[in-house]
Amino acid sequence: MATEEHAAEGLQIHPMDQFVVKPLFGDGPIEFYTFTNVTLWMGIAVLAVLALMVLSTSRRAIVPSRSQSVAEVFYGFIHKMVDDVAGHEGLKFFPYVMTLFMFVFLSNMLGLIPMSFSTTSHIAVTAVLAAMVFLTVTLVGLYRKGFGFLGMFWVSSAPMILRPVLALIEVISYFVRPLSHSIRLGGNLMAGHAVIKVFAGFAGVMGVASVVPIAAITAIYGLELLVAAVQAYVFTILTCVYLRDAVGDAHH
Repeated sequence: MATEEHAAEGLQIHPMDQFVVKPLFGDGPIEFYTFTNVTLWMGIAVLAVLALMVLSTSRRAIVPSRSQSVAEVFYGFIHKMVDDVAGHEGLKFFPYVMTLFMFVFLSNMLGLIPMSFSTTSHIAVTAVLAAMVFLTVTLVGLYRKGFGFLGMFWVSSAPMILRPVLALIEVISYFVRPLSHSIRLGGNLMAGHAVIKVFAGFAGVMGVASVVPIAAITAIYGLELLVAAVQAYVFTILTCVYLRDAVGDAHH
């Protein structure tokens, strides 16, 4: 009986505890100005972006250093993405898109460090990023095209009888963008971290047999590295697609 109770206690796994927002100083209530673990790791991500993209390229050389080479690869990759997807006019927003990608990418990667905190697994963080993209696209589109921007909701190639219905669907789809944009990133990262925590809980109580969950953790961790990069890419390329609606010609 005691053995069963001990096993039950050992198998208590709380995979969502790693996502709890906690104040850095004290145990008081969290206000909008409270420094938390989210604040800390977002700050570290910003410093990582500055270190990679600013400090490593401050002394540019014809024969680049390793850090300069990495920065140039990221620069060229995102520049080509913006040019290919959003077009020449979209390149005006390249600094914004580049900063967005680097912040999301490095936040994802930093979240995989043991004992760290994955800020981009929180919908509160990804929702703000998605809302910024949504507002930028909407305001730029209205500024550049005026009421002509609303033409993207009117599918002129469809039969007239279907156009009002399709317009309603397009409007709903447009305003759902920030929701899907944020949940896609946060949900994928949260799910991966939770699965790793579950397997880690089993590894702690299985004794010799823990080699199985440890092997699973290793495999999932490798997958999470790929997910971290892919989700940063997906978040950024969707931003470029949305920018194309604001700066490009109508495609209906």
